[in-house]
Amino acid sequence: MIIKSSACSSCCTLISFLVLFEIFLLQSASSFVVVSHLTSTRSKHSHILLVRRVQQPLQTQFITSTSSTSSSKMTENKRKATTSENGGGNSSGDGKFHFSIDRGGTFTDVHCILPTGSQIVSKLLSEDPSNYADAPTEGIRRILDEHDPSRSYPRGEVVRTAVIGSIRMGTTVATNALLERKGERMGLLISAGFRDLLKIGNQSRQDIFDLTCEAPGLLYEKVAEIDERVMLAAFCDEGKSEDEIATMEEMKEGKDAGDDGAYPPASIGPRFAGVTGEKVVVLRKPNLDAVKKQLEEFVSAGIKSVAIVLAHAYTYDEHEKMVGSVAREMGTFTEVALSSEVMPMVKMVPRGHTACAAAYLTPKITTYLNSFRQGFDEGLASIRLDFMKSDGGLTPVDDFGGHQAIMSGPAGGVIGYAKTAFRPSPTGDDDAPAAPPAPVIGFDMGGTSTDVSRYDGSLEHVFETTTAGVAIQAPQLDIHTVAAGGGSRLFLRTGMFVVGPESAGAHPGPVCYRKNGYLAVTDANLVLGRVLPEYFPSIFGPNEDQPLDVEGARSAFAELTKKEEAAGRSAEELAFGFLKVANEAMCRPIRNLTQMRGFDITTHTLAVFGGAGPQHACAMAKALGMSKVFVHRYGGVLSAYGLSMSDAVHEEQEPAADLYTYGNPQDEADSDPSAANREKRLAALADKCTEALKKQGYAKDEIVIEKYLNMRYDGTDNAIMVQEPADGTYASLPYAESFREHYRREFGFELEGRDILIDDYRIRAVVPGSTPSPCEAVPSKGRPIPSTTTKAYFESGWETVPIYQFQELLPGHEIPGPSIIVQSISTIVLETDCNAVVTSDGDLDITVSPSEKVDDTDTVSIHSAEGDVEMAEAEIKEDPVQLSIFSHRFMGIAEQMGRTLARTAISVNIKERLDFSCALFTLDGGLVANAPHIPVHLGAMQSAVRFQVEYWNSEGREGIKEGEVLVSNHPQLAGGSHLPDITVITPVFHKGEIIFFVASRGHHADIGGIAPGSMPPHSSKLEDEGAMIVAFKLVKGGQFQEKGITDILNAPGKIEGNSGTRNLRDNLSDLRAQVAANNSGIRLLQQLVNEYGLSTVQAYMRFIQHNAESSVREMLKSFSAEHGSRAHAIDYMDDGTPIELTIDIDKDTGSARFDFTGTGPQVLGNHNAPPAVTYSAVIYSLRSLVGLDIPLNQGCLAPVEFIIPPNCLLNPSDDAGVVGGNVLTSQRVVDVVLRAFKACAASQGCMNNLTFGDKKFGYYETIAGGAGAGPTWHGRSGVHTHCTNTRITDPEILERRYPVVLRQFALRTGSGGTGKHMGGDGVIREIEPLRPLVMSILSERRTLHPYGLAGGQEAKCGRNLLIRKDGVVVNIGGRCSTSIDVGERLRLETPGGGGYGKK
Repeated sequence: MIIKSSACSSCCTLISFLVLFEIFLLQSASSFVVVSHLTSTRSKHSHILLVRRVQQPLQTQFITSTSSTSSSKMTENKRKATTSENGGGNSSGDGKFHFSIDRGGTFTDVHCILPTGSQIVSKLLSEDPSNYADAPTEGIRRILDEHDPSRSYPRGEVVRTAVIGSIRMGTTVATNALLERKGERMGLLISAGFRDLLKIGNQSRQDIFDLTCEAPGLLYEKVAEIDERVMLAAFCDEGKSEDEIATMEEMKEGKDAGDDGAYPPASIGPRFAGVTGEKVVVLRKPNLDAVKKQLEEFVSAGIKSVAIVLAHAYTYDEHEKMVGSVAREMGTFTEVALSSEVMPMVKMVPRGHTACAAAYLTPKITTYLNSFRQGFDEGLASIRLDFMKSDGGLTPVDDFGGHQAIMSGPAGGVIGYAKTAFRPSPTGDDDAPAAPPAPVIGFDMGGTSTDVSRYDGSLEHVFETTTAGVAIQAPQLDIHTVAAGGGSRLFLRTGMFVVGPESAGAHPGPVCYRKNGYLAVTDANLVLGRVLPEYFPSIFGPNEDQPLDVEGARSAFAELTKKEEAAGRSAEELAFGFLKVANEAMCRPIRNLTQMRGFDITTHTLAVFGGAGPQHACAMAKALGMSKVFVHRYGGVLSAYGLSMSDAVHEEQEPAADLYTYGNPQDEADSDPSAANREKRLAALADKCTEALKKQGYAKDEIVIEKYLNMRYDGTDNAIMVQEPADGTYASLPYAESFREHYRREFGFELEGRDILIDDYRIRAVVPGSTPSPCEAVPSKGRPIPSTTTKAYFESGWETVPIYQFQELLPGHEIPGPSIIVQSISTIVLETDCNAVVTSDGDLDITVSPSEKVDDTDTVSIHSAEGDVEMAEAEIKEDPVQLSIFSHRFMGIAEQMGRTLARTAISVNIKERLDFSCALFTLDGGLVANAPHIPVHLGAMQSAVRFQVEYWNSEGREGIKEGEVLVSNHPQLAGGSHLPDITVITPVFHKGEIIFFVASRGHHADIGGIAPGSMPPHSSKLEDEGAMIVAFKLVKGGQFQEKGITDILNAPGKIEGNSGTRNLRDNLSDLRAQVAANNSGIRLLQQLVNEYGLSTVQAYMRFIQHNAESSVREMLKSFSAEHGSRAHAIDYMDDGTPIELTIDIDKDTGSARFDFTGTGPQVLGNHNAPPAVTYSAVIYSLRSLVGLDIPLNQGCLAPVEFIIPPNCLLNPSDDAGVVGGNVLTSQRVVDVVLRAFKACAASQGCMNNLTFGDKKFGYYETIAGGAGAGPTWHGRSGVHTHCTNTRITDPEILERRYPVVLRQFALRTGSGGTGKHMGGDGVIREIEPLRPLVMSILSERRTLHPYGLAGGQEAKCGRNLLIRKDGVVVNIGGRCSTSIDVGERLRLETPGGGGYGKK
């Protein structure tokens, strides 16, 4: 093969050589017969065309073209080739050119089916302004210029479209605009009272240890509130007669809209039936004259697009339509996005974000499409132009919205591997049936990130995702992204090998780019001989005329060998270690996609595509226990190829509030309550979809209708989109059986006796795209002759391995590993024990053999069959590579436990607010890994586990047996935090012995006590706060002890003035969910032991703890060197109780004494905090101050000695009230610690705990405030800080489930402290009950202000106000429980954060 290349100023990434090579390789059985070298007259680059005669009647050409103004025509005999089906739409040839284009951020890939039916693929830079204005247009022009003999297609002229049959496109235009915040200037119109709702969002922060609480910017520039309001009628009409309701409908609100901003009275107004069947009350219609004035102000400010988000528009959209009509009639907005049109689903926040995304991104896409069309004659008016949506379906260009485009690019790749990797395996026996397809994991590794997804015969969708800080509520393929790619940077940090998340980027790029770049994964592959410089052009260095710099990369690794963490490793050993850690980082989301959801990962095929993936796929498959890897011949351009085979799709969806089936149907005469309405609504949606596709030119008999119900159990929020079973297996209520099957597989159990509800009706109408014919069995041709050999580094060290050119391989060739296969777009590394076979289509099927079991008692057991091969003679020594891998594995297990708990729980607290934590512990109860859930739980669970171990193993007690699960919550005696936080602990057994513990702690909304919600503001002793559990076996002999735990939870009712739990059903369900979460952790830990051996796992648990200890010691030594060995701080609770801390640091060892002497005595109230809470607050503070991503475990506290005087606020007696200590005092302890370390100003110092309820229910939430500013940052507004990170319930869910109206939820402007860096603002939350309720508030910072630091000013205190019916406003203080009547309102104004530095 002849290759000519020269420098290109536009190239910026490692695979840019594809553009300069200008090479198109055929990747099926054949040999090259023609090489035509064409030189551009206006470019310094060469153009090489490789054409080959095929053994099958198929001509496929790969062409890569850059700046060629006019190219010689292919001769007619080259163009005349017959074809057969080989995948891709219209592949039989219809005399037209059919283009499928994936416009990525760096490259644009073009797949084209020629008039003859043969296929070619082109790759060019997405941005090359010196040569062309638009990459897709240029890609089309070049192919037409090469392959249409009837005319020329000069650059600079519009492209003629006479021979174009269709164009399909996937694009990252919308994604990049969202990431870079370069969309249309837009404004938001939202219901009055919710001005800042989308900014506050769910009030959580992304990284709990990031003191800056950094968040992406908003999409909208201006916001205006529409004076309108709709509420649901269910609670306000509850118990009322028809006459009473009629009277309320006829009453007038007494205020005209906009008179004085007063709220319209609840319940008063006409009733209407919403789309879901729910009745709504129109409290106030929008004043359209006022709306027009607001929109005119938008126009004056330069706003060009608008989103409209009104409360409950998912079911009643009339108000949004009215406002939208005004905006559209003005004719000045490029896009008017109504949330009810964009995605009519319940939840105001994600629906609002989705509408904003549509308004922000759609004009950007429209602008691009208009520009694209202008490059063609007649603006492509007569050409079919479809775009790929995030859900994996094609849609006409005029129906393509910005919110549908977020995953447009990756979606094509999913379709590509779904249609090529998921197919029966040929047996070679004509009489034997083909093996059924195996489920597939898609693995797309790029420069900065990696996408993984799963396919098992149907596309897997999710309906709420977050991209660049924006919650998108729309169908999207379930694609998981991890920040690890070829450009991920490499660090030796705190005794560990760290890969990413920082990226070297395109400029300066990795070290080997010769631009003073950063050490990256690409450098590691280069140094190890897995990337071959001789197959890359000389395009690197300042003048872009040098080859990849192998020596430079090797020198950079050599520098690392000098660091202590290198532990004597050579440069190659370091590089190989980094690859292993990078592979583990990319394995983590694959495990989440499979193991977490109940799928066996070993039964899947790993389908790899993208430029960097084939270098890592075999090693990852080994690590995951997968035996099959698939590399498609078009792997580098699979998204474009997938587009050519994609389905045309039109979807319609409507919200619902229907009962599908009763939990106990035998008690109900109606066994199928939704039947008539269900079929009617599905049929109507199907008709709309069919008509939409018919208008696109498809025949009715081409259209396949897929019916879906979005279903959930009553009392849960875990809806599952269930497709109508097609096999007729279920004679009655088929969706229910299918729903239960899904639920059992995902969660491991069912909720017996629960009604099943319908949240949404959905129709997906599909015109199926083409699918490649099944592979044919081919006889073995044995091992091919390699092109040459090279040295490459593998597990056993340097090996001489053969190199094969992909285009020289024939079907039936078998290539054993270790070896390297060079494709035009990537390098495939076959590891040892891997064997690749070329299929009849020219793809690679790779078989990965399981690793040999290590059975040598002198060495560490890495993959022993039993997992119990012990170290007999050699001590297990800490290995930084293994340390990094185990860190990923331990944290991954804790995270999967958390996901299981969130999915299986019932209560809003755990499922929606995520008020829980999950963790792993050593045999003695030492914390190993705590997933970053709720900070106040971080150190406290360790105390709980250790207490249970000591308690049950003490003399006279029965011990802990296999099949038992422990439960406790007592704060003072059993290591709890406060009573509502119930901890479930499960031992992990191995060969009859306990080896580890796993635990989960969740906040239960009610466990009894003197007030609903079990957070009484005025409790003075522990028994006032609910059920107390010192030690109880929740599961015994494998049986859930329902009666025993029920008796415990009801026990407070025996005390005068107290109540037992008010929501036993949720308690029991959530406890079962905690057991299920623990079981998932046990299963994964046992797999880890089987994989590495018990001794190794136990050793690395110790090593992980030691690593965290070392990091904290280094931070303490660094602080003492700069600020001295003593630090001191004091702050006060609102009652005047001091919390005083003196820190003495040993500057040599990094040990520290945290002495809380001077802290006030325990109080008669409930803000006493047990020692476990102080430990949690300190471990959180230290982890945040370290500033690096270190493991979170007991090692963080190992350098610290605590002195907490007995019977003080932080170490109270065992009968003291403590419910407020966990949620209030913990925040003050953090403020004190951070003040001592001079880290940042005080945050709001409170969680603003609100509970309300009656005898029927209890509800609990914590409310955001302002974050403190720091040396380099402004404090964030409306966010949870420090010891909590719980989410808040969406306004529409709140009003749908509970008898309240949320009148206002907005930022409290000006409440943050001033300074060089401003403190964040608190929030205002105003709630009105629809029936008499007891509302309780437990809060702090209502008297003493959050402090400023370094000259910054203090923030405003919070206020809790009761607004009576007569308008009188009453300050109810920081702690209050009171009955609130209909027509009254509770208004909470939370504190801001302190400012930092003088202005």
